[in-house]
Amino acid sequence: MIGIFLLLHVSCKDWRLTTLSFLALPSALVGGVLAAYLGDGIISLGALVGFLAVLGIAARNGIMMIEHFQHLEDHEGETFGPGLVLRGARERISPIMMTALTTALALAPLVIAGNIPGHEIEHPMAVVIAGGLITSTLLNLFIIPSLYLRFAKGWKRAVTATA
Repeated sequence: MIGIFLLLHVSCKDWRLTTLSFLALPSALVGGVLAAYLGDGIISLGALVGFLAVLGIAARNGIMMIEHFQHLEDHEGETFGPGLVLRGARERISPIMMTALTTALALAPLVIAGNIPGHEIEHPMAVVIAGGLITSTLLNLFIIPSLYLRFAKGWKRAVTATA
C-alpha cells in the first residue's frame, strides 16, 4: 500500500492529489465485491487476482485523468475551474471507455460460460473484473473530476513552493 501511494505521488507531484487518487481506489472495488457476491458469493484466488486487476485499471485511469487536468492547466493555458475539469473529463472519456469496453468484451466469454470445469480460476476473476470495471469507470468519469475540482485548487503553488 505504501508503494502504491509513493508511485501515485511520483505521478501526481502533490500530496493532496496523491491522497485523492489513493482514497478513491477502494471505491473502484465495490463493483467487484458486488459481482462476486451476486455470482458465487465466494472470494477465491481468481477473484483476488481480479481485484488487483481492477485496482490497476482504476489507478491508471485516475492518474491519466489527473495528469490531463494538470497538462491543460500548465501547457494549454486553461484556467482552474469547472471548464478545465469538464474539458479534461470530456477528452479522457474515450480512453477510459475503450479500456473498460475492450476488457469487458475480452472477459465476456468467461463470464457467460460460468463456473464450468477448467474455469475455476478464470470465471471468478472475470466476474470480479467485469463488476469492478463498472464502478471504476463511473468513479473515474464522475467522482475523480469533481474531487479534483474541490481539492486541487492551488496544487501548482504547493508544488513550486516545495521544489
